[in-house]
Amino acid sequence: MKKIVLSLFAVIMLSSVALSQKYAFVDMNYILSEIPAYKEAQKELDDLSEKWQKEIEAKYKEIEAKYKAYQQEQILLPEDTKRQREQEIFESETAAKELQKKRFGVDGSMFQKRKELIEPIQDEIYKAIKTMAKEKGYDFVMEKEKNSNILYANPKYDKSDIVLNKIKK
Repeated sequence: MKKIVLSLFAVIMLSSVALSQKYAFVDMNYILSEIPAYKEAQKELDDLSEKWQKEIEAKYKEIEAKYKAYQQEQILLPEDTKRQREQEIFESETAAKELQKKRFGVDGSMFQKRKELIEPIQDEIYKAIKTMAKEKGYDFVMEKEKNSNILYANPKYDKSDIVLNKIKK
């Protein structure tokens, strides 16, 4: 009997604590889509990515052309010339892969540029969310995104517009 009373008391206490917490959510995609600086940064990144991708594709087309020419002439070439041409093709492939890694790798130019352009905008958004949460007394502010664990959220708890207004001030 004592265990049942204690268990019931624990359940009541936990539910009262859970009910006293305030929750909100924000839609980061919506917020970002409403910030002109983000749109400009994203366009700059897209343009840069396209430029670099074309540069890398041109290198690979050049390598492919060298390889096709080598295949056609291979029978007529002396052994030392064959090795030299194979080495040139190999070095060109290695250089192209290095360029691709330099541009699009983990710490590549694209990552650094994204960090330079996008991170300050994200920091401003997180600062606005933190300020809004403190002012309104929210215990939790979650992000509503396609890949989040929020399956449904009442729109009255969406505070994205409040965050946007704080950023625009």
